[in-house]
Amino acid sequence: MPTLLIVDDESSVRFLLAKHLGTDEIDVITAETANEGIALVEQHRPDAVILDVRLPDMSGLDAFNEMRARDVHLPVIIITAHATTEMAIEAMKRGAFEYLLKPLDLNELREKVHAAFDVSRLSRVPTVFDQTGTDDEIEGDRIIGLSPAMQQVYKDIGRVATQDVNVLIQGESGTGKELVARAIYQHSQRTEKPFLAINCAAIPESLLESELFGHEKGAFTGADRRRIGKFEQADKGTLFLDEIGDMTLMTQAKILRLLQDGRFERIGGNQTIETNVRVVAATNHDLQQRIQEGKFREDLYFRLSVFTIHLPPLRQRMDDLPLLARHFAKLFGKQLKKPVGSIAPEAFECMKAYAWPGNVRELQSAIKYAIVQMTSDVLLRPCLPEGLCGQSVLKSSGADSTPTGTIDIEGMFEHLADSKHEDIYYEIQNVVDRILLATALRRVDGNQVAASRLLGISRTTLRSKLESLGMLPEN
Repeated sequence: MPTLLIVDDESSVRFLLAKHLGTDEIDVITAETANEGIALVEQHRPDAVILDVRLPDMSGLDAFNEMRARDVHLPVIIITAHATTEMAIEAMKRGAFEYLLKPLDLNELREKVHAAFDVSRLSRVPTVFDQTGTDDEIEGDRIIGLSPAMQQVYKDIGRVATQDVNVLIQGESGTGKELVARAIYQHSQRTEKPFLAINCAAIPESLLESELFGHEKGAFTGADRRRIGKFEQADKGTLFLDEIGDMTLMTQAKILRLLQDGRFERIGGNQTIETNVRVVAATNHDLQQRIQEGKFREDLYFRLSVFTIHLPPLRQRMDDLPLLARHFAKLFGKQLKKPVGSIAPEAFECMKAYAWPGNVRELQSAIKYAIVQMTSDVLLRPCLPEGLCGQSVLKSSGADSTPTGTIDIEGMFEHLADSKHEDIYYEIQNVVDRILLATALRRVDGNQVAASRLLGISRTTLRSKLESLGMLPEN
């Protein structure tokens, strides 16, 4: 559970923010003074801080320096009712995560806090190499595999991590490109500086440029204040550009200039800003083909691919599937409070015969789904998602359940509620979506346009759901 520290000398502000932001998923602690907040940073190691500029014993900016001296990766959101342009610039120059004005927009603040938690996790949680998938003492997100293809990936990470060059990671959706990017950062010479990530395909083009380069107040409709972009925030650190193959040519040109000169301007501004950022880019596209199609700049490709790492799809490293399946079974069994004693041989045979178009992400989702369906401590073949093995879904209402082709939503809810699971709605929704989308796609022979029309949703929504479930096939 992430911890949020709120430092403000007004008790009403502390109470309001704690009430609005504190949930069963976020632990909130508060401080009235700068020194008290600094002590709490040392004691609790919070995942993010909301820090007022004007405090009775020390300025917020000085308190920020003290906090970052104790935790270099701590994202700090600075808030103030006494804004000046110079203060905003100084806060961001010192490495503040965000700078917000009072009265605060609480919905915007919540979004910033969750974004800060993501940044904190990316920078702090180690990415470790676990070749056997059996070491319970290892803490962090694991890159698992013994296959020759994965051994080559480990060697490539080792070769390039300490070299201060840009890296391109190529691989299908769901192969673990972000894990590799984080491993490169964590073994680099820039670990004391930020690691930021942005998914270029998930942000509308009209907003992507502002996310990357920032904008000045009044640069466009809705630009009511200056925004600092990712390239400026990540100065002297590492920026992970995921799905860079989906970026438009105009944005590609601006990134090319930055990589060439180390300089850029915010949207609507004329001040040249210098930045020193190591770029790790990733794509599931064949960039050479997109270059031939005129959709990707060849000169940008050469700038990004100083060193290239190719991640193999799961179907090309099936020797690793048992390691991955057992790891996910142990991980999700613990999370769902349904320990998995073993995986039946028939289930393994089914998994090995499947092509896994969604790769490791799809396997992860399938194992989690199967654990919800389990009625004992053995993960059986019928527990796996419908379509994976060609069988129906196992009802989870009792030990005598048989495949019925229906979902016992009430039974799933009762189990998840009894285990005090925190995302019941999303867990059940994912189970329903997986079956519904697979059934609709089978009916129309995999045609996504026809399936979206049949379901009454947009194709964008359909693709987003398929990707989140690990069901999106590689084009």
